[in-house]
Amino acid sequence: MPAITGNDYIERIDHLKTCVWIDGALVTGKISEHPAFKGVMKSQAALYDLQHAESLKDVMTYPSPSTGEPVGMSYLQPKTSDDLIKRRAMIQQWAISNNGMMGRSPDYMNTVLMAFASSVNFLKGKENCFPENIIKFYEYARENDVSMTHTFIDPQVNRAKFYFEDTDEPIAAKVMEKNEEGIIIKGARLLATQGGITDEIVVFSAGGIQDKAKSFAFSIPSDSKGLKFVCRDSFVEGDSSFNYPLSSRFEEMDSIVIFDNVLVPWERVFYYDNIEVSNKFMASSSFLPFTLHQAVSRQIVKTEFVLGIVQSIIDTINIVEYQHVQEKASEIIVALETMKALVIKSEIEAKIDEWGFMRPDQTTLQIAINLFPRVYPRFTEIIQLLSASGLMTIPTEKTFQSSIRKDLDQYLQAKSRNAEDRIKIFRLAWDLTMSSFGTRETLYERFFFGDPIKLSSKLYFSYDKEPYVKRVKNFLQE
Repeated sequence: MPAITGNDYIERIDHLKTCVWIDGALVTGKISEHPAFKGVMKSQAALYDLQHAESLKDVMTYPSPSTGEPVGMSYLQPKTSDDLIKRRAMIQQWAISNNGMMGRSPDYMNTVLMAFASSVNFLKGKENCFPENIIKFYEYARENDVSMTHTFIDPQVNRAKFYFEDTDEPIAAKVMEKNEEGIIIKGARLLATQGGITDEIVVFSAGGIQDKAKSFAFSIPSDSKGLKFVCRDSFVEGDSSFNYPLSSRFEEMDSIVIFDNVLVPWERVFYYDNIEVSNKFMASSSFLPFTLHQAVSRQIVKTEFVLGIVQSIIDTINIVEYQHVQEKASEIIVALETMKALVIKSEIEAKIDEWGFMRPDQTTLQIAINLFPRVYPRFTEIIQLLSASGLMTIPTEKTFQSSIRKDLDQYLQAKSRNAEDRIKIFRLAWDLTMSSFGTRETLYERFFFGDPIKLSSKLYFSYDKEPYVKRVKNFLQE
């Protein structure tokens, strides 16, 4: 099956009957009808439906190299700068439909898998590596439009620089044994966003591995025997899009993944028992440049949405004449245009890598991903500062449907909006910045690609500073 529809997606996930736990209870029945998941699954389904909109077909899909049938553009392995631009157009088209709120929309993991498949030559000839399995799974996912989540973080037991787990039962997921069928995994991993509502889960090591048993990468169906997803508390506080305009639709859910002696068939193992590969593949592959390109493209759309909210607040309560208001809005404009410039620069300075694929410039995108975790919390603060008490005076939809409506219309009106429209804007601002969903969004963007301090260190050590040092040296010798 090529590019799927939203209905295809929902039916497939409901059919899996994945083991998902939330609030101490196992999810039974159709997960697409569960209060914690139905909103985001409906939003995800809408993304898949966009692939079939006649006006967007050339943006959202491309002909499969295998069958000629339309497949998702996020699977495209770019070989030219135009291919990168096509990928960005598709990413941002999907992002516009949710205003960048879905950090794990399908194009993210599709991009991850595409990057792995584009870098398999790194694995060729190395011990316990199966590059052909990555290619087969990539082609399977592309041709069947497979939805995926992923996990690569160990549980936070002891975050000392040097920690060696010494327990009778494993805490962090590891290979317990190998047999003729595959490898057996036991333990836990964090933090699968959209865990339980995708076809597959991709599991890999992100570096810093010191134990062979923890050095692996694979993908398995979400309903694999012994696999459990344990969810945090849901941030969906209600179905009303008036009361909860964002969380009712885009709450992606995060989950702990427990592997209870899960069998990973050999044909799904990408590599195992190879510390060097586990520590180098992510950095040596095209994972970073391609995933950063996807993430920054989405974050641009999210920043546009934030600017739209800020300007709506300014217009609604007529505060445009104040210079501090203009300054705060300009901060967002500067961030937006900087992010746009960086992603375009990454495409202009893209180069063909050693395996024949066009990589966007990684350093440029590293700068963008260092910038956004710092400016996004500031966006939250700006909305709070401009809204002030407006974020507290936000009656619910039912209040507007009650007999007290007349009073609300009188006392909650604004300069350019009636009371109901004013409250809709401020409830949106509240859901983005102050609700449990909104505060999760801020935390999510802070740590999207890891600890911001570590990201800064990586940028510092990878950035070529020598030409500028040499220039200073030459100047002093003149």
